[in-house]
Amino acid sequence: MEFQKLIRQRYSVRAYKNTPVEAQKLDRILEAARLAPTAVNRQPFRLFVIKTSGRQEELRRIYNKDWFVNAPVIIGICYLRGKGWARKDGKDFGGIDTAIVMDHLILAATDEGLGTCWIGAFDPEAAREFLELPEDMEPVVFTPVGYPDIEPKEKRRKPLDELVTYLE
Repeated sequence: MEFQKLIRQRYSVRAYKNTPVEAQKLDRILEAARLAPTAVNRQPFRLFVIKTSGRQEELRRIYNKDWFVNAPVIIGICYLRGKGWARKDGKDFGGIDTAIVMDHLILAATDEGLGTCWIGAFDPEAAREFLELPEDMEPVVFTPVGYPDIEPKEKRRKPLDELVTYLE
């Protein structure tokens, strides 16, 4: 798909069909995440692919929305603390790296005809318990992945002149 069309087509899906996601599509989405740029190419993240069937009640502890647990797949990204690059002022880029990875992942899913929804408002302790994370691994973001069962609404975005400053 042409890139400008792709980024206009992507939207936050909050209703999913009960159709499984094909393994080949999931592999291409995960490969896009793997290829995402990270600071100094450290790739300080781990992806967790969760098949939701039979686990809906457990997953509700992470994010208690029907549409979240009814998607056939949920993908979580965790940051490996201390493994990412830090700028000389100490700014840790792990959160930025994982955001870039998730962005690649959701755009690849859109390109495959699948829907996603960026979830940052999850319960981190419940996620930590569900994923059985070691202390040095921080859950950062989740997304359901599946075939949309809803039509997109018009995206509301600020105009460029509110977002961009040109220095000449």
